[in-house]
Amino acid sequence: MPKESEITPFSGSSSGGSSTTPGKAERLRRVATALRWSGLAGFWLQLFLGVVSSVTLALAIVTQSERSSPGVGFSLFCAVCGLICLIVGICITFRYGKMASKFAKPNVDLPKKSTTIKMVQIAIITSISGTLITIIGGETITGLILSKTLALDPGKIFNNQNSEFVNSLDVFIVQACFNIIAAHCVGLVTSLWIYNQIDK
Repeated sequence: MPKESEITPFSGSSSGGSSTTPGKAERLRRVATALRWSGLAGFWLQLFLGVVSSVTLALAIVTQSERSSPGVGFSLFCAVCGLICLIVGICITFRYGKMASKFAKPNVDLPKKSTTIKMVQIAIITSISGTLITIIGGETITGLILSKTLALDPGKIFNNQNSEFVNSLDVFIVQACFNIIAAHCVGLVTSLWIYNQIDK
């Protein structure tokens, strides 16, 4: 008899006429609900924040050549890497909803527990990695803004030396970093909740 850890605890054989116990049926409903609502809420929240971040980064890239200062390029690179991780996380979150739809279809083999957990673990690692990378970029640009503020010469505010004080490029990158970090937090909470429901 296969170990329960080798298959989803909420799934039995969907074919072959084997009956589903009440406890197993309850687990099936619980995990299906977690996948459905996490997939729905997580996908749309991450997608919204990802689109806003993409537009903000696009504006930052456009203005970089005009108002660039040392360290801004690295912050922008970290933000873009965090956005790439976010895109991967959005794709995984979308798959949660696809997996949940299988529970409503008869005669469909349900995913194994090992497969489900592996996908959730990949989502968690992706969210953590994207968050850490984006935090590094956000800390870098915040440090640059702080150094500019402390060294600000009031006599240069109204001249054309834009790289010597805080400008729209700096604000764009900071805003993008915060949005990306928030999106990764949504993905992380979503994946951890699903993991908790599967492992009960």
